[in-house]
Amino acid sequence: MSTIPAKPGLRHSVSEWCSNNQQLSATAEHERRVSNVIRQEGRALRNETSSKTFWDESDNSGRLRDRVQDVARWKEALEACAQEVDKEMEALTLCKEQTEQALAATAVPLEVSLECLTLREGRRGCELVSDPVDEQLRKEVELIERVKQTLQQHIDKAFEQLCVLQEARHQLTLDLQNKMEALDIDLACLSLSVKSPQISLKTNPTRIPTGSITPQEWLQYSQHNVARAREAMHVSLLMREDMSLTRAQLQNELETQRRATEFALRKRTHREEQARDDLEWQLRNTEDEMAEMQSDIRGLDDDLQVKAASLKLAHTRLENRTSRPGMDLCRDEVQRGLVDEVGQLEATVKALTHKLSEARHSLQRMQLHHSRMLQDLSRKQEALSLEQRSMNTRGRLTSAAHADKTPVLLVPLTNSSGRSNLQLLAQ
Repeated sequence: MSTIPAKPGLRHSVSEWCSNNQQLSATAEHERRVSNVIRQEGRALRNETSSKTFWDESDNSGRLRDRVQDVARWKEALEACAQEVDKEMEALTLCKEQTEQALAATAVPLEVSLECLTLREGRRGCELVSDPVDEQLRKEVELIERVKQTLQQHIDKAFEQLCVLQEARHQLTLDLQNKMEALDIDLACLSLSVKSPQISLKTNPTRIPTGSITPQEWLQYSQHNVARAREAMHVSLLMREDMSLTRAQLQNELETQRRATEFALRKRTHREEQARDDLEWQLRNTEDEMAEMQSDIRGLDDDLQVKAASLKLAHTRLENRTSRPGMDLCRDEVQRGLVDEVGQLEATVKALTHKLSEARHSLQRMQLHHSRMLQDLSRKQEALSLEQRSMNTRGRLTSAAHADKTPVLLVPLTNSSGRSNLQLLAQ
């Protein structure tokens, strides 16, 4: 009988076999207990993390909605402020253009005043006097120069304030654009969900972006932009009121000075007309007197010729009677009468000659004075003509004043972004 060969290797005892079975059972029970604990803890963790994730997502969605509301409110505030700035810029531009028109309107009065001064410099002789008209015209020129300087200063200030408003409007536009972009981003984030196809894992999403600021700084920035714009609008409003008041005051001063100048010119013209009329009356009377004097001179000359003939007759009689012969050469009554007649005639001729000389000198003086009065009358008429030309020249002031009342078409001013209103910017 053959023998069964034995299996090589270490053999275990029954006790070792039982111990191994017990150990396997104990290990299995331990692992099941550990697995059960882990499962319970995993379920609890799932519930806890699901709840935490849900509420975190819900809280952050609420914060996003609150942030969207805050940004939307500030966007509306910035839009309203920007519209106010646009209106104020248009109002200030209109006021500036009106001031520029007022400045341009001073060109005609200044030209007229200088032309009147130049015209009145054409007076000659004693008519070239420093009268109240010259004083008023020079005051008018000085006033117009001062008005031009004042208006130009207001125009420069308005231009500078427009630049300030443009800068404030530009800052509002930038802030508004940022708010709109941030609002679009936050609304897009609010619309995302776990099922959105746009979501994905990002590299280091929790990093702090470069240039980020705190909410307080964000709020202060927008508040500063609005406050700056409102301050600029307040300054612009005060400037517009000051410009309007200044224009009205200067216009009143110019009108008052214009009336004073024209009153002085009319008064001077009236006095010159009186002087001309008086001089013409004097000329007529002088001419009449000269005519009478010339007639009297002719009468004196004729009478002198008659008296000279009578004197010749008396001289001839006396001379002829000296030829009487002998005792007939006596100093009789005829001799005495002729001698008296010669004496009387010589005295008469001498008196007539002297009076004739006085008359001729008087006539010469009247003729000389008559020529002087004619020259003065010519100068007065020329001065009156210049005064009338000055009055006609100043008539351009009233026509220019009526022309200034015509309405002027104005082009609306666009804002710094190149758009005419903020609604286009919000689209």
